[in-house]
Amino acid sequence: MLTPRGEVEDLLRLHAPQVLGALLRRYGHFGEAEDAVQEALLAAARQWPEQGVPENPRGWLIRVASRRLMDQLRSDEARRRREEEAAQLAPRDAFTAPEPGESRAPSDDDTLTLLFLCCHPALSPAAQVALTLRAVGGLTTAEIARAHLVPEATMAQRISRAKAKVKGVPFRQPGPADRDQRLAVVLQVLYLIFNEGYTATSGSALHRADLAREAIRLTRSVRTLLPGEGAVTGLLALMLLTEARSAARTGPHGELVPLDEQDRSCWDRRAIEEGCALVEQALSQGPAGAYQLQAAIAALHDEAKRADDTDWPQILALYDILVRRIPEPMALLSRAVAVAMVHGPRAGLAEVAELEDRLTGHHRLDAVRAHLLERAGETDAARAAYQLAARRTLSIPETRYLQMRAARLLSR
Repeated sequence: MLTPRGEVEDLLRLHAPQVLGALLRRYGHFGEAEDAVQEALLAAARQWPEQGVPENPRGWLIRVASRRLMDQLRSDEARRRREEEAAQLAPRDAFTAPEPGESRAPSDDDTLTLLFLCCHPALSPAAQVALTLRAVGGLTTAEIARAHLVPEATMAQRISRAKAKVKGVPFRQPGPADRDQRLAVVLQVLYLIFNEGYTATSGSALHRADLAREAIRLTRSVRTLLPGEGAVTGLLALMLLTEARSAARTGPHGELVPLDEQDRSCWDRRAIEEGCALVEQALSQGPAGAYQLQAAIAALHDEAKRADDTDWPQILALYDILVRRIPEPMALLSRAVAVAMVHGPRAGLAEVAELEDRLTGHHRLDAVRAHLLERAGETDAARAAYQLAARRTLSIPETRYLQMRAARLLSR
């Protein structure tokens, strides 16, 4: 029976972290185990659409990956002793599928444990993202390379170096002393993946839906494991409320459409409803952190039926709380926009001026300044700022949008 490839891909990504977790618990050898899992996933991607999904897909993947791993270990004479020790430790039914109708419950913490491993502090953010997408997301090296617009060989080297750095790190969750800090890194990596998907930092496409969807899927998995963590709930809400606008963010030719000009009938109302409900939960799960506050801000934008209905005073109040707790430059820049919407463009420009040293050369600072100068009636200065922002961004849709704004001012 033929199975749609899309269904197979979803199934493989669902099981990928559990299969890798099973191999790591049984054999160790992160790098070799991850390679074996990738081979099993590729084999399934070739066979299952034509031959049908096996009754126990997770068991099938574990068996195939285990055999590939054992073959890898046997090929290296220096590892033969470790292979024999691992075989002695393996349960007798390790290569036996459950009886029809039965299923093996996956270890509940494997996905989270893998995320902690892939987001190990010894790795750079870029390496954390790549390893997370490969080991937990189940993406191939080629898929990850395409998503980040880099050659496959470059991405392969990045992943290989990352696996070498975490080689020997025990496959277990961090202890209570550093658990919160490590979880914060995991969430940061998931948010990096989402942001790169929602607003690509380079290339011809503004939106890379595959990355954004993958970040949401992984964050859902973490929330299933940690339902009481306000930061996790807030991050999922923020992603859903932001991604809900994606269909309206570009015009028919791929051009960027700013928030206040978007056709809000194109927004995903179901995602907005879910996101708003999650915001309420997140704010009830302890002190509000950055993700909860940003999600609450996103909810206020999404709930407004028209741009003019946006509750900017409430948004500014939330930004005031956010920047007091986490005075990051981008949050301060977003607050400057809220200040302008409440107190006028001159007040916003004063806030932007305070960020010059911290965001020197960043195109978003120039773009915000241009927008506020335009609102203040300073046409020539606004046009120059738009042009400068256009030169500094690496995103082609953003470049075109900024150039269009500058050209429109020239015709006035």
